[in-house]
Amino acid sequence: MQSHQYINEESLQKFSNILANKIHHGFTIIERNDTLPFAVLSKGRKEVDHGFNFLLCCLTLGLWSVGWIYLTYVSSKEKNIVIAIDEDGNTFEEKCYSE
Repeated sequence: MQSHQYINEESLQKFSNILANKIHHGFTIIERNDTLPFAVLSKGRKEVDHGFNFLLCCLTLGLWSVGWIYLTYVSSKEKNIVIAIDEDGNTFEEKCYSE
């Protein structure tokens, strides 16, 4: 039985660089497997200052409400991603969908 011949030093280096970049941008590793190189990363929720956004909304006569809704609905969700090496030795990144 042959084990993972598609993994070479170059693809492992690229995998490690992508992980380091994501960690630098605020992600944390939830799960990591070095045998089948993949990692599940998570970025926590972003807190929204509703008082400040209400003030901006009033000052812009309601125009900031679009940005405020975006911040509240989209940016405040937890983000999960998977980074792995596929069968061809290419590194890829995908979103994890959670309920």
